[in-house]
Amino acid sequence: MCGIVGGIAERNVAPILMEGLRRLEYRGYDSSGMALLDADNALQRVRSMGKIKQLENKIEALGGPFNGQIGIAHTRWATHGVPSENNAHPHICNNKVAVVHNGIIENYQSLKTRQLEAGYRFTSETDTEVVAHEIYQQLEETDDLLDAVMQSLKSFEGAYALGVMAKGDSDTLVAARKGSPLVIGVGIGEHFIASDVSALLPVTQNFIFLEDGDVARLTRGKVEIFSVFTGERVERPVKHSNLNITSVELGAHRHYMHKEIYDQPQAVIDTLEGRITQDQVLVSSFGPNAESIFSSINRIYIIACGTSYHAGMVAKYWSEDIIGVPCQVEVASEFRYRNPVIENHTLFVTISQSGETADTLAALHQLKALRQSQSTGKSRRATDPQSGNDNLNDVSVITQSASEALNIPTLSICNVAESSLTREADLTFLTHAGPEIGVASTKAFTTQLVALALLLTSVGKVQSRLDDGREAKIAGGLQKLPNLITQALGHEDEIRRISEDFADKQHALFLGRGTMFPIALEGALKLKEISYIHAEAYPAGELKHGPLALIDEMMPVIAIAPLDDLLEKLKSNLQEVKARGGQMIVFEDERSDISSETSFSVVKATTNVGRITAPITYNILLQLLSYHVALIKGTDVDQPRNLAKSVTVE
Repeated sequence: MCGIVGGIAERNVAPILMEGLRRLEYRGYDSSGMALLDADNALQRVRSMGKIKQLENKIEALGGPFNGQIGIAHTRWATHGVPSENNAHPHICNNKVAVVHNGIIENYQSLKTRQLEAGYRFTSETDTEVVAHEIYQQLEETDDLLDAVMQSLKSFEGAYALGVMAKGDSDTLVAARKGSPLVIGVGIGEHFIASDVSALLPVTQNFIFLEDGDVARLTRGKVEIFSVFTGERVERPVKHSNLNITSVELGAHRHYMHKEIYDQPQAVIDTLEGRITQDQVLVSSFGPNAESIFSSINRIYIIACGTSYHAGMVAKYWSEDIIGVPCQVEVASEFRYRNPVIENHTLFVTISQSGETADTLAALHQLKALRQSQSTGKSRRATDPQSGNDNLNDVSVITQSASEALNIPTLSICNVAESSLTREADLTFLTHAGPEIGVASTKAFTTQLVALALLLTSVGKVQSRLDDGREAKIAGGLQKLPNLITQALGHEDEIRRISEDFADKQHALFLGRGTMFPIALEGALKLKEISYIHAEAYPAGELKHGPLALIDEMMPVIAIAPLDDLLEKLKSNLQEVKARGGQMIVFEDERSDISSETSFSVVKATTNVGRITAPITYNILLQLLSYHVALIKGTDVDQPRNLAKSVTVE
């Protein structure tokens, strides 16, 4: 979603903000802008449609200086109001208050009506403009920008991350957060704000991670943080990031997606480090209380969105097949708006690359509200804190008796250490994928699968559902995974040649069985995201239940064919496609014999894969396919149209 960067310093912050915007491009945007307080303490603003380069060009065309020691900047991804220069941020009210905003002000319409009646003039269609007007109105009553912001926040419903500055106050930058991520970069004689750490790595590696309800006043010399709920000052620790500038650079790769595909062997090594031995999985890697929590659960409930949801689907097969623990997987945006029934003694797992996915966070909030109501003896109705709507967000729990204690522990699997998701769950498992810049998730998905494999093995171990030999086999397989991924990457030239067949194609069908069905779903999603080809995925056994009607010479069919107990069934499905003139592309095991029976395009994939390593390994091949098809199609690989990296609003 939208990106914020701002700063206050004893030097010109304009180039720092511009570099920050470049580093936030991966989040997805359609316009950008920057506002500064100049040497005369006057607000200057430049906004532009399109890429950051267009904003740079407009600034260069000014013909005069555009600099200042305090400023805010923004990349916008349209929600309220079409992409346009007028709707781009920063928004300014009466040439006095400048605001950048991520999130959605849900009650903006009622605020706008009131402000129009008070004589305010609107120049955009956005919900953000009411924020600027509200703060300006409060500044009419006080000379203190922090106080004006804190009073204004009481009027806003919804989610926000804000950066605010005002004419006449060149010594203060105010930031606020509720529901959208915001960090403070700590320097010497300067401080910065941004949507994530990567934007500020050129100037600092020390960060304060704001929590919901925090309002911060930044000056050149210090940072003060207050709670909007109590008005009292709060303390947040300064944390050092081990990320550096080079970790988010392209290097020799043409696109971030390609770099991140090739990062995966190391990402797996880093995610496994300290969490596995030669023959054991370390349960303590999920936290000091993990063993007692895992011993008390009877089932697993996974909530996620997009690619993370597909990882959860793979885990469902693993959980029920390998350790015999029932597992349910649900899309977070559906979970939060129905009345789900969760049985007691269920481990509630949320998965998110960023840890800021709005629907996934809302689902976790519902569970926490449910547990809180049970512990205080209140009704077991959970209200979604984002919407405040309690008649759409009921959660029911089945217990053995009315007096039984509610046991629904929560676990977050996430790639960002200081995200909202990690702070709010009982247990946290951090994947160590490193920064993922490309919108289409690659290494985050792979490390999520590794994390889920470790989770299920840990649960099986604690509950004696796995013997030592089976645990050792899983541990050994995971340790072979980096090499298996490297071998899969060796097929890139073959896949590049196959991708040429997609030059004139507009549709594609992916097939898989067992754990390969969610991998087929993930492959179809990747092709859709970055090549704009309409792609669908089905269990191969469902061909005769509808999809077979779509098969013709213009519909490529991509099948995943590991050497497992479903291979013979899959072969029959593929013959059905061949008989109808379909173009088949098969990723098969080296030991398989599909290519000897057919004229299909075949990639002989890595051998010696097992139930856990197979779906991870085959997915690498589909990532490469989608990447090279996107190159053939000439699309924007890293920043596909209409998409954002982190979906922090509904």
